[in-house]
Amino acid sequence: MFIHKQNKIILIIFIIFLANVAGAIYWYQNQPQGKVKGLGFMKTEINKSYNRLGDEKSPYLLQHKNNPVHWYSWGEDAFKAAKSENKPIFLSIGYSTCYWCHMMEKDSFEIQEVADVLNKSFINIKVDREEHPDVDALYMDAVTTLHGRGGWPLSVFLTPDLKPFYGGTFFWREKFIHLLDSLSTTWQEEPERIINAGDDLIAHLEKREGTDKTKFNFDETPLKAFYKQMSESFDPVFGGFGNAPKFPMSMRLSVLLRIHKRTKNDKVLNMVTETLDAMANGGMYDQLGGGFHRYSTDKKWFAPHFEKMLYDNALLSFTYLEAYQATGNERYASIAK
Repeated sequence: MFIHKQNKIILIIFIIFLANVAGAIYWYQNQPQGKVKGLGFMKTEINKSYNRLGDEKSPYLLQHKNNPVHWYSWGEDAFKAAKSENKPIFLSIGYSTCYWCHMMEKDSFEIQEVADVLNKSFINIKVDREEHPDVDALYMDAVTTLHGRGGWPLSVFLTPDLKPFYGGTFFWREKFIHLLDSLSTTWQEEPERIINAGDDLIAHLEKREGTDKTKFNFDETPLKAFYKQMSESFDPVFGGFGNAPKFPMSMRLSVLLRIHKRTKNDKVLNMVTETLDAMANGGMYDQLGGGFHRYSTDKKWFAPHFEKMLYDNALLSFTYLEAYQATGNERYASIAK
């Protein structure tokens, strides 16, 4: 009887030992690039590095070092590769605490299917906007020129000589693959179309930058055009402008307040107050801790993107204070505080 029980104990211990060995093997095989010591019966090197980001110092770039995408950092190696291989560049700009940057990594950059298309047809460059604010500003300007808005992740397509010809922000995988295939085909079959698009966009940006401000006619024409644009995009049901996601647009609201002061047009003031009220009543505003989250993920200002930006709140404090001055509404003053 005692021997029988002893055999059972030995068998249980042996099973536990095998389970631990299996767990250790699974853990070993799923470690990131580096060395694992103490397992002499196995290889001591693991190499999961697909790209050139492993030696970078940026936390954001290091987050992407094991992507199957053949990332370059911003520099001459990438530029030379684009020219020698005659490939367009896919430029992805973000930062380490950016939610949608991480979402695009999970949805696209970690997926082999997407990496295969990127690696075959593009030279891929990953940039941390906190390391290269100049690069970010230049290509953000291009994307906002194309679409009227921008954000991060910033996804820009460039010719081999670094001229932007198309761009956007976040793309879901299916749409992203379709876009990559379309741009790749156009580059192979009609490269002059892409080159011309890049030349035209650069010419537009240079023309705008080089406008002689001394010859600008400071009349009400720009304000009228601005009011027309904002009134056409205004949401009379839920406040704000455009559809989801909805951003606070504090600077534009401040301009509208100035238009109201000049014209006494109540329709202008109503657009501002309805938007400010909707933001303050919804999930965008932290009802307990104060301050505003970055944007609303829905058109009703109900579900926020849980990220507070200092610059957003600094600008909104001015906007609410100006709204208080225009209306006398004490709640606006309280929010501004």
